[in-house]
Amino acid sequence: MHFVEVNGIECYSYHGCMNEESVLGGKYIVDVSIETDFSVAAKTDELVDTIDYVRIKEIVAAEMAIRSKLIEHVGQRITNRFKEEFKFFIESTVKIHKVNPPIQGTVRDVSIIIKSKL
Repeated sequence: MHFVEVNGIECYSYHGCMNEESVLGGKYIVDVSIETDFSVAAKTDELVDTIDYVRIKEIVAAEMAIRSKLIEHVGQRITNRFKEEFKFFIESTVKIHKVNPPIQGTVRDVSIIIKSKL
């Protein structure tokens, strides 16, 4: 098994069910792990033979920039893009942390995790 991971992608986005969240926004952190087979890339030393982690970050940033009420919805969009765009995709795990959510009391973050196979 081979994995490409990009962790700690920081985004400032405007997700949430409350109107204030659509105006004020908040900090989100996204962690991505994609199972792939990069054995060819390990031999050829060519980027086209693996999953480009720069592209992972670009997809996450683009989807996080589109407002949603639920981070579950954003996570599914990110997952769908990975399946569509990466020919070496086998499985992915996307974790989205919503930092300092508007919950009464002290909560560092809430998160969702989506695991998806091709």
